[in-house]
Amino acid sequence: HFCSEKKKATMKTCIAASLVASAAAFAPAPKQAATTVLSASPFADKLGAQAPLGFFDPLGLLKNGDEETFERLRYLELKHGRVAQLAFLGNIVVLNGIRFPGMLSPSEGLAFADMPSHGLEALSKVPQDGINQMLGFIFFMEVGMTSVLNSDVGEFKGDFTSVFDFGWDNYDEATKLKKRRIELNNGRAAMMGITGLIVHENIGNLDSMPIISLGH
Repeated sequence: HFCSEKKKATMKTCIAASLVASAAAFAPAPKQAATTVLSASPFADKLGAQAPLGFFDPLGLLKNGDEETFERLRYLELKHGRVAQLAFLGNIVVLNGIRFPGMLSPSEGLAFADMPSHGLEALSKVPQDGINQMLGFIFFMEVGMTSVLNSDVGEFKGDFTSVFDFGWDNYDEATKLKKRRIELNNGRAAMMGITGLIVHENIGNLDSMPIISLGH
């Protein structure tokens, strides 16, 4: 009987120790440790390094990078985010049945209303002349943006308020930083969003996604 009670007590101790260990595994890390990790990079206090990930560079692109490299990568992130926002919004608009009026290709009798709702499927239906026009537009946009970037115009790389100004100069510095942070986060979310739409289109269940009210 004594041995049995002793085994029960030992078992209870083991269970309690396991629970404590499990709880410790999910406990928040000490703030000092987190600060040490973030401060390991000279870019840890840059715009965009924020909770919950802080400075996030899993591929180590800035491990030995300088300020110029950071600014170039930040501009690329900003540009890709802007394109992704347009792409995601365009997909949502088309998936809800909204189309341009008129003809996409008069020579082939192809109207905008005849185009499929899914992005990649619709792209495959665009005539080669249309593809060439899009590639040409992208080329001239890249050349134009590069000339603006090399002209030292704007407060930061990617600042095109000298071309499209909607009252930017009227904001104070705190408001500008807030709006830049919002744009970065929206761009990051849009990059994930358009990637998700492409993946689900290839899987074949895009029409069943609850966030999209399909109009076709």
